[in-house]
Amino acid sequence: MADLIVKAAVKETLDDMNVASDFYDALDGEVEELLEDAADRAQANDRKTVQPRDL
Repeated sequence: MADLIVKAAVKETLDDMNVASDFYDALDGEVEELLEDAADRAQANDRKTVQPRDL
């Protein structure tokens, strides 16, 4: 799957922190899981539209 996060945006958000190179892969995995769970919840509620409440 394609990268879901933007490394530059993560680095900018974590302004004064160093970011380990493997952090991005771990974060990308967490975001992917969050999106899958949200899609599952929308489908369970007979919707094709993922909404904020699905998070």
